[in-house]
Amino acid sequence: MSDATSTFSYQRPVGLTFGVLIVVLYVFLMAPLVMIIGASFTESLMIEFPPKGLSMQWYVEFFNRQDLVDGLLMSLRIGAITAIVTTAVAVMAAMAGQVISGRLSGWFQLGMTLPLLVPELLTAVGLLFFLYKIELGRTVIGLQMGHILMSFPYAYVSIAAALRQVPGSLEEASASLGATGWQTFRLVILPLIMPGLAMGAIFAFINSFDLYTISLLLKPLGGNTLPLALFDFLTYEFKPTAAAAATLSILLSIGGVALVQKLVGLQRAF
Repeated sequence: MSDATSTFSYQRPVGLTFGVLIVVLYVFLMAPLVMIIGASFTESLMIEFPPKGLSMQWYVEFFNRQDLVDGLLMSLRIGAITAIVTTAVAVMAAMAGQVISGRLSGWFQLGMTLPLLVPELLTAVGLLFFLYKIELGRTVIGLQMGHILMSFPYAYVSIAAALRQVPGSLEEASASLGATGWQTFRLVILPLIMPGLAMGAIFAFINSFDLYTISLLLKPLGGNTLPLALFDFLTYEFKPTAAAAATLSILLSIGGVALVQKLVGLQRAF
């Protein structure tokens, strides 16, 4: 009884300490978001927190700024195409990885996640030279290719993890009942990996939406993504319009997660 009491007495402060550390960590992570969202509603002419008064004027100004709206539309368009393409390619790559075994499997996984391991600046410079070689430098297609390359690992990791949880016996059972490979994929495998597929697409979109270095070096002539347009804006002005733009980006990310929750459920996605 004494040992149990002493163990409980030891575990209680340790658990309390970890609980406090987790709370501090969450506060540290959430504080910048709260501050930038609060600053977007200020009546002041400068970005500041806490806000002075409450006003939606900076959101109105954001949508009245053609350069920022054009950047938002380009980011949305490139992000949507990136999500679709990376998801489709990641599904095929993940299925190919399932049939590779031994040492080759490790090298294959490394190759699929290589863009995460190489510094983004080096990848951007290499892509810049390559795209100029194939006469796609400073074009929307070239920029789109860069976003797909940098976002692919996020979709692949999520989809490959979901695919590994599908028992191989289900494919064998489907084949034994006369289903073709396409029917097995469409009716058996695809519904089971849908949570991972949805999460991979959302991750790819969010990563594409926030890419800066790749976009800076590969941007087409006369075109900007939202991060680049925001940087140009803040170079000359420090108005809360930038905070409004950042808040819209945050809401877009939250909306993506909410969409996954509604379609497949976050519990299944993770």
